[in-house]
Amino acid sequence: MSDTVRVFKALSDGTRLRILNILLVRECCVCEVMQVLGISQPSASRHLSILRGARLLKARKEGIWMYYSVDHDGVPAYAQEIVKAVRLAAADMPEARLDKQKLQKTMRQNTVCIS
Repeated sequence: MSDTVRVFKALSDGTRLRILNILLVRECCVCEVMQVLGISQPSASRHLSILRGARLLKARKEGIWMYYSVDHDGVPAYAQEIVKAVRLAAADMPEARLDKQKLQKTMRQNTVCIS
């Protein structure tokens, strides 16, 4: 599958758009994504894997934590424009604004995420 098709398929899901929206704010671990979106760990991991497979995200492991962030350097130029469009679109979405508010209250403390 071409990279272009993979990017559009990855962004054709509302949950993945919401994830990208919060990762545009800051790097998050899987549990933070789970808490902000109210989804299970397997669901969060699957969506993050799809976004990473589309080369939109990068991941790093620190101890038991897997952190994800937008791969601003690795994203192809056309995809950077798509990411910008997602950011603009999210500004008009009440659900996306609520996600950002929840993200501000969510943080990792020791081995658990709290909100």
